[in-house]
Amino acid sequence: MIFLDEPTTGLDPEARVEVWDAVKGLAARGTTVLLTTQYLDEAEQLADRITILHEGRIILRRRQQSHGKRDPMTTDTTILLGRSLRHITRSLDTIITTVITPVAMMLMFVYVFGGAIDTGSGSYIDYMLPGILLITIASGIAYTALRLFTDLKSGIFERFHSMPITRSAVLWAHVLTSLVANLISLVIVVGVALVMGFRSGAGPLAWLAITGILLLFTLALTWVALIAGLTAKTAEGGGAFSYPLIFLPFLSSAFVPTATMPGPVRWFAEHQPVTSIVNTIRALFTQAPVGTDIWIALAWCAGILVVAYVFATAAYRRKVS
Repeated sequence: MIFLDEPTTGLDPEARVEVWDAVKGLAARGTTVLLTTQYLDEAEQLADRITILHEGRIILRRRQQSHGKRDPMTTDTTILLGRSLRHITRSLDTIITTVITPVAMMLMFVYVFGGAIDTGSGSYIDYMLPGILLITIASGIAYTALRLFTDLKSGIFERFHSMPITRSAVLWAHVLTSLVANLISLVIVVGVALVMGFRSGAGPLAWLAITGILLLFTLALTWVALIAGLTAKTAEGGGAFSYPLIFLPFLSSAFVPTATMPGPVRWFAEHQPVTSIVNTIRALFTQAPVGTDIWIALAWCAGILVVAYVFATAAYRRKVS
């Protein structure tokens, strides 16, 4: 084994190539070479396995593949996703905190206010669950913004960008982590709702459609969260953007029919995205016709997603340039 510490520092390009050839020759003869470097192209040329250290801790390990078979975006995103998911498993309190608020609201509305709210036929838990699911998502994406802000402030982005890692993979890893974490939270909330008496006659296709709409809504809000995480000045500011999103279901058909609202409030409630999403999920739960609500819901989600994606990627480019 040979240990080489920054072997090409200070060399001109031609001399660097000569050193690279020498290192490749050593490896070809069966010598194990342990190399430290801060040059992206050097790691790309020489390493078959890469380990990234940050503040004395291993934050990423990756085995290089041959250039003909390697898909950098998929490989890098998968590795960074694994890193983020490990952080979640080490701090399960984030998921617990995410579900506490919607579960507490569900308990309060069903057992305290439910008897005083007339929503027509059916139990109140069946009526309000779609809104609670959206509140769960809004609560969860606050942690996405916080995780991104924490990574930025720790300097780990600079470490990633000094290595042969696709830059967009860093953002997509946070996006996929948000989808996984929120899906877990949604399953927990639905489980609590079932214990409280929620029942649905929806078939497999309806449940699949509900899951798809919730994931699309999560994806759209996650890109909004990335904007907050990239532009926030403090950790508190990174998560505070979610407060209006948590409040939005209260000005929709999530908890009471919009027909009971005063004129201006009713107009706003009927023309904001949460109402169409709630109505669609509620109809799928009860096997009722979804009408035009599903198309309006999909249009809102797609529109928010596209706009947020454009602004988030622009903010990311400014941050890392």
